Amino acid sequence: MNLENLISAARGDMPADCLFTNAKIINVFSREIISGHIAVADGYIVGLGDYPAKKTVDLQNRYVAPGFIDAHVHIESSMTSPAEFARAVVCRGTTSVVADPHEIANVMGTDGIDYMLAASEQLPVNVFFTMPSCVPATAMETAGAVLGPEAVRRYLNHERIVGLAEMMNFPGVIFRDAGVLEKILAARAFRKIVDGHSPGVKGKDLNAYVAASIASDHECTRAAEAMEKLRLGMYIMIREGTGAKNLDDLLPVVNAKTAHRVMWCTDDRHPHDICTQGHIDFMIRKAVTAGLDPVTAISIGTINAARYFGLNRVGAIAPGRRADLVVFSDLERPVAEEVYTGGRLAAIDGRMNPDVDFPPTLECPSTMNVQAGAVDLRIPAEANNIRVMELVPRQIVTGQRVAAARIDRGFAVSDPSRDILKIAVIERHNGTGNVGKGFVSGFGLKKGAIAGSVAHDSHNIIVVGVSDEDMMTAVRRIIEMRGGLTAACDGAVISEISLPIAGLMSDKPLETVRNRMDALTSAARNLGAIVPDPFMILSFLALPVIPELKLTDQGLFDVNRFCHVPLFIK
Repeated sequence: MNLENLISAARGDMPADCLFTNAKIINVFSREIISGHIAVADGYIVGLGDYPAKKTVDLQNRYVAPGFIDAHVHIESSMTSPAEFARAVVCRGTTSVVADPHEIANVMGTDGIDYMLAASEQLPVNVFFTMPSCVPATAMETAGAVLGPEAVRRYLNHERIVGLAEMMNFPGVIFRDAGVLEKILAARAFRKIVDGHSPGVKGKDLNAYVAASIASDHECTRAAEAMEKLRLGMYIMIREGTGAKNLDDLLPVVNAKTAHRVMWCTDDRHPHDICTQGHIDFMIRKAVTAGLDPVTAISIGTINAARYFGLNRVGAIAPGRRADLVVFSDLERPVAEEVYTGGRLAAIDGRMNPDVDFPPTLECPSTMNVQAGAVDLRIPAEANNIRVMELVPRQIVTGQRVAAARIDRGFAVSDPSRDILKIAVIERHNGTGNVGKGFVSGFGLKKGAIAGSVAHDSHNIIVVGVSDEDMMTAVRRIIEMRGGLTAACDGAVISEISLPIAGLMSDKPLETVRNRMDALTSAARNLGAIVPDPFMILSFLALPVIPELKLTDQGLFDVNRFCHVPLFIK
């Protein structure tokens, strides 16, 4: 809408396209609820009050909130294309997301970023991006691409790229790595936000991290950690994903003095949770149930993220803002009954308006460059004791311990009786032949294996299992499908989902993905898995920036010491 017409409609000199009447408007500026009308023209709010309009929509004294905003999400973690992701979350009231495409960037480099930008156009959800800062996450793994400072500079000028994505290489910041600092300086030159990622960083190291212009963190797991970061001026994104659930632990830091520095984010959330629980709306309901004021909870999920990222056209019900509206009846338990994006009805009672058009899914070239026949999962025994990764309930951090190896004919093997399973990471991008091998406890598998081409952040193939035979059965099928997730037992694949878009995303509807993921999870349970979402947890065990012990294609990696360590303790 041109500025003259916007002003004319706001003055009432020309009729609005639509007047939403009898609304209980949640004002996120004054933190109050005001009864009134909302005038919309050409997709934007032009005024609050009584206006001439071409049509009216009676909201029948229901509540109206600004469209919800996810402050940090990896769309790829939904395992659906951007269009299918948008279709799912808009039905829950999410109308804007700030996505970090570093998953696909680690596989395809700038081609992956271009893919996400193109695939997210003309959707009912506003998809903004932050430019991946750590591709690869560290030099301690083999990714499909390397994005240096020049690539970062080139993309920061894009109108939908609103900042530099989570700076996961916090040691690189603290110890002044030249390439890391160059990326931060590029973001500063473009006057764009730098998102943080600093699990457990505190004291002078945290001071150094914040001094480098890192503005936020979404990795806090304890209230004390979040409060220390708030006091240093950081914004806190409270995360409630599938693998990492931090809302309950961090909600105590949210009060009248701190709420304006807090945002909601999902980070990584699987289709089942989106379909059965929700998205940002779920976090709002959960926070309100725990005692947070509803208007505050909604403000955290709207205007806070808009202000933080400088998104001045979304996040509030006010003149000049996009008419992204969520309508619901129960303030204490907001469930989207109608969702409007740009003033148009997008969803009704959790279902898409069939009149909303979606672009077709874009094609993606194969990203599998690995020969299954060259993979050897055997581990020759070099000593009697081994390092073991330990899963931490409800978290993506891991512990580590030393355990006696089970040795069979000179090879270290899985010991399901002690819940110690073999795990391997197989490089899939460059044909290096790298295979990292180790052991993990906490999965609970009694037989079979599970595997996936989703393994943060370099997304090599990761597999855990009881026998090498089942592990290789699962891996071979992933290669045949050009990416995916599998479960295998007794030499056969018992469940699978194909992820042909970079080995990360399906080209199928979200409901199909959800059903196949449910079947995979059920198959993993039948194999003995005891973790809530075994494939999500598995996908984080190769991420060498999340403490404490991880496995990359180059071997075991101690995150706290920031170096590779041997599997065997001699």
